[in-house]
Amino acid sequence: MDLTSIDEEISLVNVIEAEEDPRDHLSIIFIGHVDHGKSTVVGQTLYLSGKVDQQSLKKNEKEAKELGRDGWIYAFFTDSNEEERAKGITIEVGRAYFQTKAKRYTILDAPGHKNYVPNMIGAAAQADVAMLVISARKGEFETGFSGGGQTREHAILAKTLGVNHLVVVVNKMDDPTVQWDKARWDQIVGELTPFLKATGYDIKNNVKFVPISGMKGVNMVSSMDDLVCPWYHGKSMVSILDDIIITDRMPNYPVRIPVIDKIKDGGKIWAMGKIESGILTKGQSLTVVPNNIQVEVTGIMLDDVHSFRKAKPGENVRLSIKGISDDNQLKSGFMLCDPKFPVVCQKKFEAQIMILELPEKKSLFSAGYTAVIHIHTAVEEIICVALLDQLDKKTRKSIKKKPDFVKTGEIVRCILETVQPICLELYDTVHQLGRFTLRDEKTTIAVGKVTALGPKSNKH
Repeated sequence: MDLTSIDEEISLVNVIEAEEDPRDHLSIIFIGHVDHGKSTVVGQTLYLSGKVDQQSLKKNEKEAKELGRDGWIYAFFTDSNEEERAKGITIEVGRAYFQTKAKRYTILDAPGHKNYVPNMIGAAAQADVAMLVISARKGEFETGFSGGGQTREHAILAKTLGVNHLVVVVNKMDDPTVQWDKARWDQIVGELTPFLKATGYDIKNNVKFVPISGMKGVNMVSSMDDLVCPWYHGKSMVSILDDIIITDRMPNYPVRIPVIDKIKDGGKIWAMGKIESGILTKGQSLTVVPNNIQVEVTGIMLDDVHSFRKAKPGENVRLSIKGISDDNQLKSGFMLCDPKFPVVCQKKFEAQIMILELPEKKSLFSAGYTAVIHIHTAVEEIICVALLDQLDKKTRKSIKKKPDFVKTGEIVRCILETVQPICLELYDTVHQLGRFTLRDEKTTIAVGKVTALGPKSNKH
C-alpha cells in the first residue's frame, strides 16, 4: 500500500535529533462513506493545530479553484496526487502528524469509496482510534448508512481489526439543510447507537459522538460557543482524543513491527510501520521475516522532522535501516522483529472465523473455498483446507464436528492455508497479529482469529 504524506518537501535525511517524547501517541484513522468530508476534517485539523500554514492553504485554494473543486481546499492537504484531485475522492491512505500538549498523533485518512476498501483495511490495522465521519446533510447520512453505504462496513471492519475506540464525528452540522438542528443530531445518534452496540463497541466507555463543521473548523480543536450550538455542552473533537487512554500496549514482548511500506531517500531505505510490541532503540539489530535478513536500525522517526533514540509500542514509525540491498528484501506484509525471538511465518494455521456475508454465487463456505486474507499489513490468497467444528454463537462450543459447509452468520473452526507464507501470531498472544478479515468479490465475507499454529511455532 502507498501512504502519502503532506510533508513531501521535507527530506528525511535532514532531521533533528530529539530526546524521547514522554507524551502518549495515538494513531487515528478517519473512516466513513465517500463525500462525508473525511479529508476536509483531516486538513482542517492540521491547519487549526498549526501543522500547515496560511501560505499552503492559499496554494490549495488556488489549485482547487482551477479544478473546479472549491470545497476541497482542506482535503488537498492529504489528497495530494493528481488522480485524487481530478476525481475528487481519496484513493491512497493519507498520512500526517499533529500534536497537542497532552499527546502526539499520526493521522491516517482512509478512502471512503467501496473500490478502495482494501486500502482502508491496511490503514485500520495500524490504528488505535477510528474517527467515523458522518455527514449530517439531508440525504447524505441516509445514503452512507444504507445497506450499500460504507458507514456500516467501515465501522464493522474497524472493530474486527481491533480498533475498539470510536469517535463518531457528525460533520456538516452547519449545512443549510441542518443548521445545527438538535432533532437531526438526535436522529443520527439514535440510529447509529444500536448498530454500533450490535457491532461490538462498548458504547458507554469507548464511543463518543461530537458535532462539528469541518469546512469552518467549528468544535474541532476548540469548544464552540453556545451561540453557535446552544444544546451541545460536550468537548471538542481533539479534546475527546486527548482523553483517550490505550491500556493494552505490550512493551515486554519481543519487537514486532509489520511493514506497511518502504521509501528511499538520500540513499537510505526507510521502513514504515507500527510497533505492535517491544521497545525499539537506535542501533538495535532486527530480523526481517520471512527472508531472515539481519538489519540495523540507524534512525527512528516518529514524525516528519524529529529523530528519536527510542520508540515504544503503539508508535507509528519510519525506520532508517541498514542491511537491505534489494527492493524485494523488504515488502508490505513483512515483519521486523527481535532476532532472538522471530515471528512465526508459515502457510497453514488453525482459525476461528465468523461468516459475515457470502456472495450469492458462493453462498456456502466449505473446504476448497478461496478468498483473500488481510492480516496486519499482509494481503495474501488463501484456501480453506478443512472445516473442523461448527461453533455455537454464544458459548463458542462445538455443535457439529467436521461440517460439510457453513453459511452466513455461522461460526466455524477451520484450517486455512495461504499461497505464500505469512507472518502471524496467536490471537491470544498478540491480538493485532492474530486477527484477520477474509474478502471475496470486493466484499468482506468473514472475520477471524488465529487459534493454533503448526510445528514451526516459536516459544517465548
